[in-house]
Amino acid sequence: MSLSSPQVIAIEHQPSAERLQALGVSSWPIWSKEVSEFPWTYDETETCYLLAGRVVVTPLDDEPLTLTAGDLVTFPAGLSCLWQVIEPVRKHYSFG
Repeated sequence: MSLSSPQVIAIEHQPSAERLQALGVSSWPIWSKEVSEFPWTYDETETCYLLAGRVVVTPLDDEPLTLTAGDLVTFPAGLSCLWQVIEPVRKHYSFG
Protein backbone atom coordinates (compact mmCIF):
# COMPACT_ATOMS: atom_id res chain seq x y z
CA MET A 1 0.00 0.00 0.00
CA SER A 2 1.24 3.47 -0.90
CA LEU A 3 1.94 5.94 1.88
CA SER A 4 0.09 8.63 -0.05
CA SER A 5 -3.39 8.21 -1.42
CA PRO A 6 -5.05 10.20 -4.19
CA GLN A 7 -6.91 13.24 -3.00
CA VAL A 8 -10.59 12.75 -3.61
CA ILE A 9 -12.98 15.48 -4.65
CA ALA A 10 -16.40 14.65 -3.18
CA ILE A 11 -19.40 15.65 -5.31
CA GLU A 12 -23.01 15.54 -4.13
CA HIS A 13 -25.37 16.18 -7.05
CA GLN A 14 -28.56 18.07 -6.20
CA PRO A 15 -28.42 17.81 -2.38
CA SER A 16 -31.73 18.34 -0.61
CA ALA A 17 -32.79 21.72 0.75
CA GLU A 18 -32.58 20.17 4.24
CA ARG A 19 -28.94 19.17 3.66
CA LEU A 20 -28.03 22.66 2.43
CA GLN A 21 -29.84 24.26 5.37
CA ALA A 22 -28.08 21.96 7.86
CA LEU A 23 -24.72 23.08 6.42
CA GLY A 24 -25.74 26.75 6.52
CA VAL A 25 -24.89 27.18 2.83
CA SER A 26 -27.04 30.30 2.36
CA SER A 27 -24.88 32.16 4.91
CA TRP A 28 -21.59 31.34 3.13
CA PRO A 29 -19.93 34.05 1.02
CA ILE A 30 -20.42 34.01 -2.76
CA TRP A 31 -17.57 33.86 -5.30
CA SER A 32 -18.04 34.58 -9.01
CA LYS A 33 -15.70 34.04 -11.95
CA GLU A 34 -15.96 34.74 -15.66
CA VAL A 35 -14.98 32.24 -18.35
CA SER A 36 -11.28 31.59 -17.70
CA GLU A 37 -8.64 28.99 -16.92
CA PHE A 38 -6.25 28.98 -13.97
CA PRO A 39 -4.25 26.64 -11.71
CA TRP A 40 -5.30 26.37 -8.06
CA THR A 41 -3.98 24.69 -4.91
CA TYR A 42 -6.21 24.32 -1.86
CA ASP A 43 -4.39 25.36 1.34
CA GLU A 44 -7.33 24.06 3.35
CA THR A 45 -10.47 22.04 2.69
CA GLU A 46 -13.15 23.95 0.77
CA THR A 47 -16.80 23.02 0.46
CA CYS A 48 -18.79 24.87 -2.16
CA TYR A 49 -22.27 24.86 -3.65
CA LEU A 50 -22.56 25.93 -7.29
CA LEU A 51 -25.42 28.33 -7.90
CA ALA A 52 -24.71 28.84 -11.61
CA GLY A 53 -22.23 27.93 -14.30
CA ARG A 54 -20.15 25.01 -15.46
CA VAL A 55 -16.56 24.23 -14.52
CA VAL A 56 -14.14 21.47 -15.45
CA VAL A 57 -11.69 20.77 -12.60
CA THR A 58 -8.69 18.61 -13.45
CA PRO A 59 -6.58 17.44 -10.49
CA LEU A 60 -2.91 16.88 -11.27
CA ASP A 61 -2.46 13.29 -12.48
CA ASP A 62 -6.19 12.55 -12.46
CA GLU A 63 -9.27 12.69 -14.66
CA PRO A 64 -11.23 15.93 -15.22
CA LEU A 65 -14.50 16.41 -13.36
CA THR A 66 -17.36 18.57 -14.63
CA LEU A 67 -19.21 20.57 -11.99
CA THR A 68 -22.53 22.31 -12.66
CA ALA A 69 -25.18 24.33 -10.84
CA GLY A 70 -26.67 22.30 -7.99
CA ASP A 71 -23.45 20.44 -7.14
CA LEU A 72 -22.14 20.44 -3.55
CA VAL A 73 -18.40 19.84 -3.79
CA THR A 74 -15.65 19.28 -1.23
CA PHE A 75 -12.03 19.87 -2.29
CA PRO A 76 -9.41 18.40 0.08
CA ALA A 77 -6.57 20.48 1.54
CA GLY A 78 -3.38 20.12 -0.50
CA LEU A 79 -5.17 19.43 -3.80
CA SER A 80 -3.60 21.05 -6.87
CA CYS A 81 -5.74 21.29 -9.97
CA LEU A 82 -6.61 23.27 -13.08
CA TRP A 83 -9.91 25.17 -13.14
CA GLN A 84 -11.55 25.73 -16.53
CA VAL A 85 -14.62 27.94 -16.17
CA ILE A 86 -16.73 27.01 -19.20
CA GLU A 87 -19.79 29.07 -18.22
CA PRO A 88 -19.55 31.97 -15.71
CA VAL A 89 -19.73 30.51 -12.23
CA ARG A 90 -21.31 31.67 -8.96
CA LYS A 91 -20.86 29.58 -5.85
CA HIS A 92 -21.26 29.69 -2.10
CA TYR A 93 -18.05 28.56 -0.39
CA SER A 94 -16.71 27.68 3.05
CA PHE A 95 -13.15 26.89 4.13
CA GLY A 96 -12.11 24.56 6.91
